[in-house]
Amino acid sequence: MAVISDREKQLTEATTKAVDSANKNQTKKIVYDTRDLNLWYGEDQALKNINLAIHENEVTAIIGPSGCGKSTYIKTLNRMVELIPVVRISGDILYRDKSILEKSYKVEDLRTHVGMVFQKPNPFPKSIYENITYGPKIHGIRNKKVLDEIVEKSLRGAAIWDEVKDRLHENAYGLSGGQQQRLCIARCLAIEPDVILMDEPTSALDPISTLKVEELIQELKKNYSIIIVTHNMQQAARISDKTAFFLNGEVVEYGATDNIFSNPNDKRTEDYITGRFG
Repeated sequence: MAVISDREKQLTEATTKAVDSANKNQTKKIVYDTRDLNLWYGEDQALKNINLAIHENEVTAIIGPSGCGKSTYIKTLNRMVELIPVVRISGDILYRDKSILEKSYKVEDLRTHVGMVFQKPNPFPKSIYENITYGPKIHGIRNKKVLDEIVEKSLRGAAIWDEVKDRLHENAYGLSGGQQQRLCIARCLAIEPDVILMDEPTSALDPISTLKVEELIQELKKNYSIIIVTHNMQQAARISDKTAFFLNGEVVEYGATDNIFSNPNDKRTEDYITGRFG
């Protein structure tokens, strides 16, 4: 009877995991499919031939040094970048198989499905309750019982309900920075989005608040697809399923986070991750 060595067992297990991972990705639908995307601010090209397929119910991290196009990229995903008059775009972005760059695609519809959380907490100068109900009211919901349910569900979803349930009618500015950011996440959840974009959501927070937001992100990916821009490579390694490394407006490398951090294919990726530049 043949004896299987420990090394052979390890190789078999590794192969099985790789196959399982590949099969799982095949069953996951593509949420965003970016094809040959180029973007210019006036004469300056900020994005160059971006091709990325982002799958549902995953956390996708966008990493890279300052000025490499990370924030510009995610702002194309909800078309916020178009608010800048000098912007010019070529290529295409498909959201759920529909081109969002076509004139017939309504920005309002897109932003109903795609929420955004910014670098610094930006609660409205209103009560906690009014912050959460702002979006639903815009979409025509006026029934107080329904609004009450949305408020509780959203705040629970953002893991902040127990901290604010007795303060719902107090001004949101009275919350700590970490609580304000989770309130902004709850405000995003209130419109029941499909995708949540996060642009450096913890960069202005202390370590404890950062941990709470990271734990929240891991919980949220069960129901949402999350794309997060981060300068913090340790954070990307901790919370993301896939990572894209941007450099000078290009995607240098994109793949499973474990592979990007442990065995990158491109030397530029390795140099950035190991701190040789950036």
